[in-house]
Amino acid sequence: MQVSVEATGSIQRKMTITVPSENIDQEVDKRLKEMRSKVRLDGFRPGRVPLSVVKKMHGVGVYQDVASTMIQSSFFDAAKQEDLRVVGFPEIEAKTIEYGKDLEYSATFDIYPEIKIASLEGKTVTKQVAEVTDADIDKMIETLRNQQKEWVDVDRAAQEGDLVTVDFDGTIDSKAFEAGKAKDFQVELGANRMLPDFEAALVGMKAGDEKTADVNFPEDYQSEELKGKTAQFALTVKKVQEPKIPEIDEEFIKRFGVEDGTVESFRKNIAENMERELKNKITANIKTQVMDHLADLHEFDIPAALVTDEIKHMHQEMTQNTGNDMSSIPDELLKDQAERRVKLGLIVGEIIRQNDIKKDPIKVDTKLKELASTYEDPNALIDYYRNNQQAMQTIEAAVMEDAIIDWALEQVTVEEKVSNFDSVMNRNAQDIKSSDNVKQPE
Repeated sequence: MQVSVEATGSIQRKMTITVPSENIDQEVDKRLKEMRSKVRLDGFRPGRVPLSVVKKMHGVGVYQDVASTMIQSSFFDAAKQEDLRVVGFPEIEAKTIEYGKDLEYSATFDIYPEIKIASLEGKTVTKQVAEVTDADIDKMIETLRNQQKEWVDVDRAAQEGDLVTVDFDGTIDSKAFEAGKAKDFQVELGANRMLPDFEAALVGMKAGDEKTADVNFPEDYQSEELKGKTAQFALTVKKVQEPKIPEIDEEFIKRFGVEDGTVESFRKNIAENMERELKNKITANIKTQVMDHLADLHEFDIPAALVTDEIKHMHQEMTQNTGNDMSSIPDELLKDQAERRVKLGLIVGEIIRQNDIKKDPIKVDTKLKELASTYEDPNALIDYYRNNQQAMQTIEAAVMEDAIIDWALEQVTVEEKVSNFDSVMNRNAQDIKSSDNVKQPE
């Protein structure tokens, strides 16, 4: 087999391969002989059809099958011979495919880019320092109480904090518009889920009241049809309800799995959960900063095939997370994020290879137990992961990412910033990007 390689781009290669005719012809003749015993033809006994006749009948098809198989196997053999790390599948262009002649074809494909890992020295990572205080626990308990609130009918005018059930019919210049009409629609006043004018119009109305209110749509409203317009909404209030917040009693506490129902145990349980969330969030923020530094320090061409695969994975990921088919989301909207994931995955993979970072079974076991501790039946979750290779790979990948962060923190300057629970958990998106899911190469 003869092989020549041409660089047609930084990561694109064109490989021309010639396979000796005898390699193919021998396999073709072998298959035709095997077929001879099965060919049925008038005038000949079974298995007695001349090989020349069998070849005339089936030779072209058999040759094409053998050539196709030979192209596939010879391509990967050639890539291995030339020490090329191929990405995806090649684009094949046949030059000579004919019985009795050498098989010659070209294959165009991408290879994994060569990445020289840059030093992180001189880079800074901010580590937030915070603790869970009694005030944080009090605030969390109030949040939990509000999440468990019930709505009770009241015979009075609606006010801030109430839940109003309303029918509405909106028009602009006496013309209806899309999504401008609904029945038994619930609005929690003060939750700011509706336009300010709409909520304000409901304040002071009682069950059975009707009125028409002007509602201004902002200039940056998502609908081109409505932005900057003023609509008239005919409102009919059906029901007004006020929230009933549960007391912190034994019944309420047991809803959260605290069996003894005591306030002391409840607060301890909440504190442990908040501390775990705080630790995870601080770690995630550090990881994001490290990944940002790595992305900024490295520039290289990204194989298109990997980006395409990552976009498909993102569609599947969103579908699984939302329960809705998200395949209709245009690929272009996901391309930038997919490229970032792939880029970071290639960088991380190269760091792992160059520094010979190994999977630590003890750390994997610790990570799994930490995850399981947040569930009602930890042993059941551990058994599930142990018996599910795909699920277990997510734990192993997390441990490897932790190892990358440890590697990075040995080089960067870590600056501590005193903070608090709320600030850490609700950091502005301008300060910290959402955590990257790194696509690591196989």
